[in-house]
Amino acid sequence: MSDQTNQKEAKEEEGGWLLPPRRKSAASPGLYLVATPIGNLGDITLRALDVLVSCDRVICEDTRVSGKLLNHFGIKKPLLPYNDHNADRQRGGILKALQEGKAIAFISDAGMPLVSDPGYKLVRECVKEGILVTSLPGANAPLTALQLSGLPSESFCFIGFLPNKSVARKKYLAEWKNVPSSLIAFETAPRLHASLKDIRDVLGEREVAVARELTKLHEEITRGSVSELIENYDGNTPKGEIVLVIGRGEAAVMSDDDVEKELKKALKTMSTKEAAAHIAEISGRPRKEIYSLAIEHGKR
Repeated sequence: MSDQTNQKEAKEEEGGWLLPPRRKSAASPGLYLVATPIGNLGDITLRALDVLVSCDRVICEDTRVSGKLLNHFGIKKPLLPYNDHNADRQRGGILKALQEGKAIAFISDAGMPLVSDPGYKLVRECVKEGILVTSLPGANAPLTALQLSGLPSESFCFIGFLPNKSVARKKYLAEWKNVPSSLIAFETAPRLHASLKDIRDVLGEREVAVARELTKLHEEITRGSVSELIENYDGNTPKGEIVLVIGRGEAAVMSDDDVEKELKKALKTMSTKEAAAHIAEISGRPRKEIYSLAIEHGKR
């Protein structure tokens, strides 16, 4: 084949993006966790396209959503739905296909599979059976939001979807109150205003960024104190997918008596090192100090 022919094939145009020729040989047997775009289809990776075109089948959350993605890039593959409702039923058949030497791509509706989506049990079973599992990283909404938030990023926690109801949401947020890291959460537009109020009630007056429609035409990042954002979204419900980035709080410092009490409790079920790390995290005290206390407890 001539260089000119190769160059011509390399300029296949899909939605304004020029893509190289895709591999025609079959992918090696195994489970491929493939990241998909979170909005802009141009964020698909070349490696993702390579696997999607060469695998035997594709596992997805919603066949309608994934069907549109594959059609856009001219890929035709059998689609198998795998979600919270049918995962237990589907897992056995998928494992059997993998054991028979099939190459299976696992994708979510958007972003990295298994991030607030089903799938970890399937991965765990594959690991147990010695089946190849590999990840093809790519677009990711939580990390994109963190980058754009302008909030501290050296330490952060992704806490998933916030609960639907206020009582459960407040209880959940309280578990993260003393974590000295930025918090990243998913929320729906209709619940945004109520969630911001709960954040202020439980976590206090923190800096927050509301990341909306990331990578899409109407991408918007609104930053400010939680009170400013509550005012901004009062009677002004936004549209689209939302990621919240909540500025870090300060770890609460426990009293000496409380540290002693919690340490004694932790040492009943944990090793000295584990107990020291746990109490240091929840108390705000230096780990070396707590470890020394734990050693003293062991001598008593």
